[in-house]
Amino acid sequence: MSKETAAPTIDIRRSGLGRARGLGTARSGSAHWWAERVTSAALLPLVLYFVVSVLVLKGADHAQMAAYMAEPWNTVLYIALIAALFYHLDMGMQAVIEDYVRKDAQRIVLLLVVKGGIVILALASLISVLKLAFS
Repeated sequence: MSKETAAPTIDIRRSGLGRARGLGTARSGSAHWWAERVTSAALLPLVLYFVVSVLVLKGADHAQMAAYMAEPWNTVLYIALIAALFYHLDMGMQAVIEDYVRKDAQRIVLLLVVKGGIVILALASLISVLKLAFS
């Protein structure tokens, strides 16, 4: 066949493994991208609230801090801050690790270690807020 009569072909720029798995570049990335944007938008007012509350409580003793945290909206806002902050951190660290760690075994181990550390820090923060709120 000559070039004029040859059937048109589509050049797909994926590796053989990517074609075999059926994975494209945007399989689940858009949900991750939106979640990062939503948590960052939620963190803006929550971090401002945190900074203001730190300034208000400057020099406060334990009893004043406990009274402040005993107010329901303060407890809820601190818990929302913890949830949004650590979820945003988890998504960001996952993206960095997946982008820059090439070996599969190292990537999986590092993801598990980082996610475990984030869960432990989030639980410690949550327990601290609840303990202070209900003391």
